[in-house]
Amino acid sequence: MAEVAKVALVTGAAQRIGAVIARTLHYQGYRVLLHYRRSFACAEALAQELNAIRTDSCRLLQADLEQMDQVEQLAVEATNSFGRIDLLVNNASDFYPTPLESSDQQQWDSLINSNLRGAYFLCARLADQLKQHNGAVINLIDIHAQRALPGYPIYSIAKAGLQMMTLSLAKELAPEVRVNGVAPGPILWPEAAAAISPAEQQAILDKTLLGRAGTPEDIASAVAFLARAPFITGQVLAVDGGKSLYSH
Repeated sequence: MAEVAKVALVTGAAQRIGAVIARTLHYQGYRVLLHYRRSFACAEALAQELNAIRTDSCRLLQADLEQMDQVEQLAVEATNSFGRIDLLVNNASDFYPTPLESSDQQQWDSLINSNLRGAYFLCARLADQLKQHNGAVINLIDIHAQRALPGYPIYSIAKAGLQMMTLSLAKELAPEVRVNGVAPGPILWPEAAAAISPAEQQAILDKTLLGRAGTPEDIASAVAFLARAPFITGQVLAVDGGKSLYSH
């Protein structure tokens, strides 16, 4: 009897790093559930691409992770789609500045919910499925979980919470489920072209030991490695070109 293909749910999978993670896992034989919030056209195009490679190996799931009822529904739909969940990749994230003096509760709720609360409750609701299949959770964190990014206090707090969630749930879900994190450094600049000027980009790269930005494939390779590393749990792998080691 042929072995049943494993199933991975990747949140925020329509574009950028999430899409590359989904492609990489699909290439390794996973059936992939692509979660998206608003980017339906990109998600649909990616699903068509992957399903052209292997029939019915990819399906779409829409949800706003800031809305708790939609998080709950996403967990149900994910479980029902292929009948199992082997890997949860919490990649979805909002990212924008929140200067302390002008920050407000809406920004707090948005950044905390999209980066932390949604990921936590997906883990909680999918825990039984993950345990049943000796699965894994991989959280996309950020090197700024440990070294706060100036001007982005709420985002930094949310990612610090996600790092502690990784460590905590590694204990809660052991021994059946492994929980790890990947902490990207400079990989892709924000989509808003004016968010970081070329001079600011270069200043960041000057504080990166390898002297260059990484690629989404670097992150996807790290996720793929942790997905198949049977004796690693409770770890956060920095994929940052050495930026976190830079001496000021």
